[in-house]
Amino acid sequence: MVTNARKSGFFAQRRWILWVAGALVAVILLASFASRDDSVPIVTAIVRRGNIRSLISTNGKIEPISNFEAHAPTGTVVKRVLAKEGDHVKQGQLLVELDAATAQSHASQALAQIRASEADMNSIEHGGTQEELLTLRAQLVKAMADRDAAQRNLDALQKLQQTGAASPGEVRAAQAQVATAEAQVKLLQSKQSERYSRPEISSVQAKQSEAQSAYSAAEDVLQQLVIRAPFAGVVYSLPVRQGTYVNPGDLILQEADLSKVLVRAYVDEPDVARLTPGEKIEVTWDAVPGRMWIGSVSSIPASVKLHGTRNVGETTCTVPNDDFKLLPNINVGVTIVTAEHDHVLTVPREALHLEGGKPYVYLVTNNELEHRNVETAISDLTHSEISIGIPEGAKVALGSVNSKPLRDHLPVKVVQ
Repeated sequence: MVTNARKSGFFAQRRWILWVAGALVAVILLASFASRDDSVPIVTAIVRRGNIRSLISTNGKIEPISNFEAHAPTGTVVKRVLAKEGDHVKQGQLLVELDAATAQSHASQALAQIRASEADMNSIEHGGTQEELLTLRAQLVKAMADRDAAQRNLDALQKLQQTGAASPGEVRAAQAQVATAEAQVKLLQSKQSERYSRPEISSVQAKQSEAQSAYSAAEDVLQQLVIRAPFAGVVYSLPVRQGTYVNPGDLILQEADLSKVLVRAYVDEPDVARLTPGEKIEVTWDAVPGRMWIGSVSSIPASVKLHGTRNVGETTCTVPNDDFKLLPNINVGVTIVTAEHDHVLTVPREALHLEGGKPYVYLVTNNELEHRNVETAISDLTHSEISIGIPEGAKVALGSVNSKPLRDHLPVKVVQ
């Protein structure tokens, strides 16, 4: 009993504390509900003037403009290597010499064939060799003498026949002898003028042409076995070593004039239509940080083709390379500047919205959003140029903090 009385007294004494605490909680809740507003917290940006560039960012490859490749014309041994990769060489400078023993043998054989065919052609032109001509001439002289003697004998017999001193048989025999002698003369005369038949002449001419072609080919091989720089440039590839054997067609050396290089850029299909000759190109290479090479678009893609997993058009430009830093076949970064405007109004791209294909922004005016149509010009990766619609210094909404959608006349509270 005593214990219950004590408990009742305890609660009675502190009842007023509970009432005060409850009152304070009520006041706080009432204040909270009274101060609550429906404003949406948003992030904004200021419309400012600046420079903006419309860019196409892609990759490319460096190629030499003036390029020389030497390949082995035949299977042989590398006799001497007189240059090394990276050497700057002069026009006409000897770079590599290949063994020419076999090629020289082939050239000698071809030359001998030419001399033989020339002799045959000389015989055709003059009716035979000197010995054949002398023999034929002697035979013709004898045949003509035999013909004349047969003719004199026939004349004598014909006179004797008139007096009955020669028989008709003897005259006919003499006439046959004259005819035979005349035929022999004509045969030898025809040999003088037409010693060779047309097929024989064609055969000799074909052999002469074949021999000349073989000799020209051998001479060409000999020239290719001695490799000289066709112009002043840089030896950028030299895969052979002295004493090694090379097969026909093997690459011996590559040289290029690297004072100017060709940049071949691979532009994705959606951006190909934005290309125009003369547009500025900026080239970078990861191996030389902070360095940029400048050129301009010189060719527009004529077609789109598959490059790896991308459909691309290939565009090219020439870039000065006075310090020879850009090397053939390296991969580079390429930025094509399709447009560049200075001191224009710009806004972040996330401030722009589209309705019916027309762009608009939300201006922030008196803590409320205002739908405002605008006209845009060019864009880069982060900003767009505003040509008409909003003034410099205006505040535009980028988005809400709590992901609530923006709308016209929405009450807002700027948190940034």
